[in-house]
Amino acid sequence: MGLSVLEIEVGNPANPKITEKLEFLIDSGAIYSVVPTPILERLGIKPFAEQTFRLTDGSKIVRKKGGALFKYQEQVGGADVIFGEDGDCLLLGALTLTALGLALDPLRRELKPLPMILAAQF
Repeated sequence: MGLSVLEIEVGNPANPKITEKLEFLIDSGAIYSVVPTPILERLGIKPFAEQTFRLTDGSKIVRKKGGALFKYQEQVGGADVIFGEDGDCLLLGALTLTALGLALDPLRRELKPLPMILAAQF
């Protein structure tokens, strides 16, 4: 399987007109998206929690977590974002893909519209 990369705009939900375009590695196996801390700080995004992650070698790391606005073509969504530190990859995770109404086709490595289902009472 190859890697999929996507250019997406990231912004502060409190000021959605100001964004930065970034090239993300799409990782549908990752829950959260990761953006470098200096970019999130420049956009005025502040952390609201910390999250612990386990690395492949078994060790644990802690990263700050906040909320960001993501834009791709006509799609806009809000999702949790991890404040990346030195050595962290710029990742687009499953929560952000879902917020944008997109899914990654694992065989073709292409983004497809995610069918949106809303439960309704009859």
